[in-house]
Amino acid sequence: MKKLFAEFFGTFWLVLGGCGSAVLAAAFPDVGIGLLGVSLAFGLTVMTMAYAIGHISGCHLNPAVSFGLWAGGKFSMKDLPSYVIAQVIGGIAGAGVLYLIASGNADFSTAGGFASNGFGEHSPGGYSLVSCLVAEVVMTFMFLLVILGSTDKGAPSGFAPIAIGLCLTLIHLISIPVTNTSVNPARSLGVAVFQGDWALGQVWLFWVAPIAGAVLAGFVHKALFATKD
Repeated sequence: MKKLFAEFFGTFWLVLGGCGSAVLAAAFPDVGIGLLGVSLAFGLTVMTMAYAIGHISGCHLNPAVSFGLWAGGKFSMKDLPSYVIAQVIGGIAGAGVLYLIASGNADFSTAGGFASNGFGEHSPGGYSLVSCLVAEVVMTFMFLLVILGSTDKGAPSGFAPIAIGLCLTLIHLISIPVTNTSVNPARSLGVAVFQGDWALGQVWLFWVAPIAGAVLAGFVHKALFATKD
């Protein structure tokens, strides 16, 4: 239960911190943080929680990460369902708190997307379903390679959270214009629940693509890069 609570609060923080920066601060008049700030916010949520709960649960915060670690031989299948459930509940709770805060503004509306992920007409840059699918698969694939590599027994000790946080920042810098960047099904579903319109209809892509990319990365790392006993 300690591990599941850690995953709940960690994913809660990721959604509140990352999506919160997009909803509340990205375009704030005169001092908006923009895409660079949002990208950094997502990276910081993961890095801070990795140091806070990494020793408890491994700090997955993301169903795709849990699937990828399983494929890489670093995580047990028996723990996978409970981790995913905790992450999804944490993501929805984080989005719920964000909704409570954001709705206190008289001009607030979820019509702008509420930091939801989308493709086609709901892609920030108008990218097609295929473009968004490829982006999410490849970005999650690279994210898992960094996670698996930086936490491998042969990697320098203590630096994994920094590498992982910076990798997520880079991923957002690349792909916010394409999909608003998911690489995390729990993050996507959390805000989609409160957007309540098109986001729920498109959220399937942001489960399928990240998990596929993560599982592929797990198998690749295990076959090619893992430090052998």
